[in-house]
Amino acid sequence: MTGKPGSNRGWHTETMAVHAGEFVDPATRASSPNLVMSVTFAPEAVTGFSARDEQGYDGFVYGRVGSPTVAQLEAKLAALEGADAALCFGSGVAAAHALICGRLGRGDHLIVPDANYVGIAELARDTLPRFGIEVSYVDIANTGEVAAAIRPNTRMLWLETPANPTMKLCDIAALARLAHERGVRDVAVDSTYATPMATQPLALGADFVVHSLTKYIGGHGDAMGGAVLGRKADLDALNLEATVHFGGVLSPFNAWLILRGAATLPIRMRAHEEAALKVARFLEDHPSVSRVFYPGLASHPQHELARRQMRNFSGMMTFQTRQPGPEIAAKMVKDLEIIHYAVSLGHHRSLVYWIGTPDIQASTFRHDPEQLRRYREYAGDGVFRLSVGIENPDDLIADLARVL
Repeated sequence: MTGKPGSNRGWHTETMAVHAGEFVDPATRASSPNLVMSVTFAPEAVTGFSARDEQGYDGFVYGRVGSPTVAQLEAKLAALEGADAALCFGSGVAAAHALICGRLGRGDHLIVPDANYVGIAELARDTLPRFGIEVSYVDIANTGEVAAAIRPNTRMLWLETPANPTMKLCDIAALARLAHERGVRDVAVDSTYATPMATQPLALGADFVVHSLTKYIGGHGDAMGGAVLGRKADLDALNLEATVHFGGVLSPFNAWLILRGAATLPIRMRAHEEAALKVARFLEDHPSVSRVFYPGLASHPQHELARRQMRNFSGMMTFQTRQPGPEIAAKMVKDLEIIHYAVSLGHHRSLVYWIGTPDIQASTFRHDPEQLRRYREYAGDGVFRLSVGIENPDDLIADLARVL
């Protein structure tokens, strides 16, 4: 790579978000990061044909192994998360698949939350058993239940906090300490909802952090990507297999868009939190709303843990209505003017979606009646997932009042 990124030493978070991984191009003097779309590169030294031969080469040879624009994004993410290194992938699920299947093999045991992001839930239930990876599902808010699930062959504890869509939290430090004391090699945390602005799981004892870059870090809903962060030696080994062999690489163009989005992450997350707290209080007081799950509210059952573990409460919440959810959802599709009735989250615009419990049953719990019972006890017949953007909260409240 021509030019060197700054050291990030002593920089505040806002400065790292703008400058980490970036540099003035010495040839063109371009201030903004270059978009390098080339798939192949002309090396300055003779290298082997296999990606294995490129591990000791300080440069780029082929885009599936490494790319300049993607490398700049990886450096920025590592700085923001306080990690040794980062690896980027084509989506959040690609990143999760790379980490799980790159670190686990036949006969290994994985512990995952009993209610987590549907893409991971389906991967764990539909795919991993075919390759001989054993999976257990636990309430990760219950430390005793996690401890009881650990076996001699448990190699990874997968955490998600706050969880999608329940907004449940888990104590990362306590669970990482428990897992490592019991011989579990890897503790991985999906921190997509929290972002590095709220929580840095590595500093709390986790081994890996996973992000869907499509969400808050990209922030604009126009680029899909994912990342795994952790120790450099672990990611170097993961790169050879999970990136080169699995092939779920991130497009340089998407990396360039996400780089641009990441620069404003600190100020966006402050705006998300400020708006979300005002919207959550409105919903909590509305007669048509029966319950709101938002870590920033004192009514959240794990509010004290949120205050201890999160520097920012983010913009995500779920809520339940007294009227049937599908009826309210139909009104949302028809009458919302600002908030988009659409999937995904973490964008600058607000998004809302009805997540019915029967849908969760089909995708996440399948035929496990006890886990479904616990989910229904927590979420009833379903919840609305609301991703509060950076619009004026008074306008969002007026929009919600129209359909409630």
